[in-house]
Amino acid sequence: MYLKRPAGGLAFCLFYLASCFTNKYVLSVLKFTYPTLFQGWQTLVGGLLLHVSWKLGWVEINLCSRSEILSWLPASILFVGIIYAGSRALSRLPIPVFLTVHNAAEVITCGFQKFVQKEQTSHLKVCSVLFLLVAAVCLPLCDTQFDPNGYLWALIHLICVGAYKVFHKLWKPSSLSDLDQQYINYVFSVVLLASASHPAGDLFSALDFPFLYFYRFHSSCCASGLLGFFLMLHTVKLKSSTTSGQYAAWSFLAKILHCVQGCLKISAHPVWKNCAATSQSSGREGELCARPGWTLLVITASLSPFFFVMTANVLTISCLVISGVGEALLVYAERTGT
Repeated sequence: MYLKRPAGGLAFCLFYLASCFTNKYVLSVLKFTYPTLFQGWQTLVGGLLLHVSWKLGWVEINLCSRSEILSWLPASILFVGIIYAGSRALSRLPIPVFLTVHNAAEVITCGFQKFVQKEQTSHLKVCSVLFLLVAAVCLPLCDTQFDPNGYLWALIHLICVGAYKVFHKLWKPSSLSDLDQQYINYVFSVVLLASASHPAGDLFSALDFPFLYFYRFHSSCCASGLLGFFLMLHTVKLKSSTTSGQYAAWSFLAKILHCVQGCLKISAHPVWKNCAATSQSSGREGELCARPGWTLLVITASLSPFFFVMTANVLTISCLVISGVGEALLVYAERTGT
């Protein structure tokens, strides 16, 4: 059967959807656009939870070779680029648009295999990559709400993702597992992002964030950290328990679910807008909105399709469909080994 391991795969899809929507909520609804702090918080939570899980014996991490750890640091730098640029892009672009550009990273890995490593590449895979490339190139031209900064950060994110995949293919360690690599990524990201928060201006700018002391912001950030950690664990587990083709299928399914629900641009729920208006009129922004908190956060997360406003036109939808077809062909090529 194509989609095997339904429990693990469905859990992966659930955490994938919840994690992305929660991040989008914090970035676009609450407008907490300080990536060194937000991504630093997420990697700190992930690193601490992974460390605790390691010490409790729930996961196995082996960091015995300093040379292999140092040799993995270039990938950790790319990982920081992925999450930083991804956060910048996701705060400005709708989820389906962001994923369409993200998918085009496969162009880099396929091009490297074909033109640098001189590997034999099937026509089906080349065709799928061309679909992904055409969709990513045409999408900014068709987007009626074109955001140059959003697409610029999405392009940087794409390059970092492609370079990370290429580095991972070239670097084949004998001792570092996926969890070992992720642990190093977490530690390096926390150190680098914390060091960059002051020079980037995020550290003091965040003090003016209107919801800084309200628990709906705190609960959203806690949820994003926990969901990111569980998504990472289920990703590693799914990769280790299924073939590459099966994992690609589950990943494709999660992205399709995202695009089906996310073809609508996320916007603030009317309650948030009313709260903002009430707060501004009272001169105490956010003070009269403290009570919704977790209740509205849970409702927004569970009923997210109902809190979107349509902004896509026919050409934009066509680009999303082309990207979906390209990834479907890529999954089929991975499954059949062609």
